[in-house]
Amino acid sequence: MNQRAPGSEPTATPSPVDAAATLAALELASHDSSLSEATRALLLQAAEAIRSSSDDADVAHTRYRAVFDAVPDPVSILDEVGTVLDLNKAGMAAYRRPRDQIVGQPIHVLNPELPHDHLNPVWETLNRGETYVIEVTNMRGDGSRFPVEVHSAGFEHEGRRCIVAVARDLSGRRDAELRYRELMETIDRGIVVHDPDFRVIYANGAAMRIMGMTHQHSADEEMRGEHWMVIDEHGRELSQKEFPAQRALDTGKRVDSVVLGLYHRERRNLIWLTVTSLPQFPAGGNRPHQVMSMFTDVTAIKRDSALFDRAQSLAHIGGWEWEAGPDQLYLTEEAQRILGHDPVPADMGAMLQCLRPADRQRLRDALDHAIAFGRNLDLELQGMRADGRGFWVRTIAQAEAGDTLNARLIGTLQDITERKHDEENLRIQARSDPLTGLLNRDAVLSELESRLDDPNRAALAVLYIDLDRFKVVNDVLGHAAGDRLLASAARRIQRAVGSEGLIARFGGDEFLVVCETGNDPARPERLADSILEIFGDSFRLDGEEFSITASIGIAQAPLDGVRSQQLIQSADVAMYDSKRRGRNGWQSFNPELAEQQLHRLQLETHLRRAVHNDEFHLVYQPQVDLANGSVVAVEALIRWRNQSLGEMRPDRFIDHAETTGDIVGIGGWVLKEACRQLRRWHERGLDVHRVAVNVSYRQFLGEDLASSVAAALAESGLPGSALELEFTERVLIEDVPDTMRTFHSLREMGVMLTIDDFGEGYSALNYLRRLPIHGLKLSQLFVQGVPDNQSDVAVCQAVTGIARSLGLGLVAEGVETERQRAFLLKLGVEVGQGFLFAPGLMPDELQQYYRSPLALPG
Repeated sequence: MNQRAPGSEPTATPSPVDAAATLAALELASHDSSLSEATRALLLQAAEAIRSSSDDADVAHTRYRAVFDAVPDPVSILDEVGTVLDLNKAGMAAYRRPRDQIVGQPIHVLNPELPHDHLNPVWETLNRGETYVIEVTNMRGDGSRFPVEVHSAGFEHEGRRCIVAVARDLSGRRDAELRYRELMETIDRGIVVHDPDFRVIYANGAAMRIMGMTHQHSADEEMRGEHWMVIDEHGRELSQKEFPAQRALDTGKRVDSVVLGLYHRERRNLIWLTVTSLPQFPAGGNRPHQVMSMFTDVTAIKRDSALFDRAQSLAHIGGWEWEAGPDQLYLTEEAQRILGHDPVPADMGAMLQCLRPADRQRLRDALDHAIAFGRNLDLELQGMRADGRGFWVRTIAQAEAGDTLNARLIGTLQDITERKHDEENLRIQARSDPLTGLLNRDAVLSELESRLDDPNRAALAVLYIDLDRFKVVNDVLGHAAGDRLLASAARRIQRAVGSEGLIARFGGDEFLVVCETGNDPARPERLADSILEIFGDSFRLDGEEFSITASIGIAQAPLDGVRSQQLIQSADVAMYDSKRRGRNGWQSFNPELAEQQLHRLQLETHLRRAVHNDEFHLVYQPQVDLANGSVVAVEALIRWRNQSLGEMRPDRFIDHAETTGDIVGIGGWVLKEACRQLRRWHERGLDVHRVAVNVSYRQFLGEDLASSVAAALAESGLPGSALELEFTERVLIEDVPDTMRTFHSLREMGVMLTIDDFGEGYSALNYLRRLPIHGLKLSQLFVQGVPDNQSDVAVCQAVTGIARSLGLGLVAEGVETERQRAFLLKLGVEVGQGFLFAPGLMPDELQQYYRSPLALPG
């Protein structure tokens, strides 16, 4: 660009004084006789060139200034960092400031709210060769603000990047838009604006009122097609492409005065509108960018016309009128079709005969009440058509003022048969287990409670059925096979019970049977025997045979409970006692079990408060090098001392805590306390390398275990390598993807991962191969039999071989004799724990043991 940048003359070109002095010096030198003639001629030529260039620059600047100041909008010239280089007259007038208060200042003098990096998006756009457009609020000299739309373009001057910004005052347009919006809101005609995708972008107050819309949802949500059925004046349902607004969008032409019916599906009401739709085009566009529809409610005009009757027919709504004195009944064609009787009922008695007996009396009572007191009626009634098909109707009526002899009711009949069928299907689905088709948990609880409340049916029994070994099949063949087994088991129970009881799937592999005992006291035991007998045949799944038996608990009302939950809990206790006795049998609830249940509830109550009451403490059993007796690590073992129950063994409360879910909170406490104790030992100079903590499968299911471990380590300031987590094999089959993610997260922290009591559970070697674990613990169940019991010896050899082949560490539990230690050492097991070395020790006792470990024979 050859022109000088506006406002840059002081730095870009010499001042007039400098140019004149240079010109005078050249002319004076051109007359110096001491110079050669050629030099003087050259100096004259230079002076002439400077004079001509100066004249041209003055003319160009004058023209630029005239054009610059002629622009009616404020124009600013900015340098690369946002300093104002020039401002035209319109800008000085708009900002009400003299030029010298703006030129040379940062652009923030015009807009103080601009962020420090406001030029980044501007230059990003300008560098692409585009114009940057933004709406901002600028400030006048007196502090007042006004909205502007700024268009910015880039150019270069003498190698520098500059910006020319044109600001257009939007104050007038905003005022006009405000007046237009006020007009739209005060007009009594409904106005709705759709965009090209037929989304509602504006609806005025009249439109909201006419269409019964609320402000809880957007107008677009309220007007979506699933809420409304649109019909023409002949009752034909219209597709969207036939709507006046859509036609105006598609054709770009105005659509005038179309009569439409809008039926709201949920509210079940019909309104009639006359609609005119106007397409609206953007500046310079040839396709509408939106369409405005104006409409008027003409429902009142249409109410008494035949068109309205046809629309009601489409919505399955018929009209009726009854004059009570002469007992004359008038039915519209749709009302006649709904009732489905020939001849058409001509009086109220004939209409009542179309209904089932119970509903006849309901309608008669409601009619009498409406006539006597001038009240409305609104009933749902069930009837039968002449062809034997049943129907449901909703009848609404309003009594007109008058004496009893001249009383008249006008109302509607709406066919709701389809809705009632849908409701019944939903009710059945809500009460049914989708896998087996039996009643579900909620349904059987409701039915049981209802029967217990009925004195004539309260003598009943509950059979609580649990499938034995179902989890093995589920784990071996997968959940799909397990589902097929449950469905097959449900069919067997149905065959065994027949019509003698209600059957429900109570959850998982548990079923309930509810049967009456008033006329057959021996029925519960007889049904239990039938169920056990029918489970005697093996189940075939995927080409394999599985022997699945059942354990059944029986509880009878009112002896074993008078409420549903109490009765089911008693049957559950009896079922668990049946399992304990060897499975594949039934057990009735009895006083001894009642006492056990009481102890169980007492235990549950105290256990739930134990953490809060500081009733738990930890002892620590050393894990030692079997060769020399040095301590390798310690295992944290929980103990519970309750003020009422006394000292409780872990085997008495751990399983119960897992059943109730309390183990999650208890396990979290153990994790934190073990880490805190390890930190205290370190602070006392005791070099305990690692503490092992048992983790329940419930902690995997009920919480984010990795986050809990990370928090416990962070709180104690310990590295992950200071913690070892021991878990049973049950964790392996609970949820493989989640288990894998949790294990990887823990391993990334450096936490040691060990399978406890390996060989007692499912021994899922496939999972063992895939999971990122560090070691196995050889169960004391097998260690206690070595070296004399050959079966235990074989198991110990097998587990040792597995650990060695997979590169896993191995710890033997329950080492109690010197012969066991010697056998394990010979087998290649290097670490063990047990009473041979030490029981669980209190922290101070462990500290003494650690410094003076047991001396072992060489």
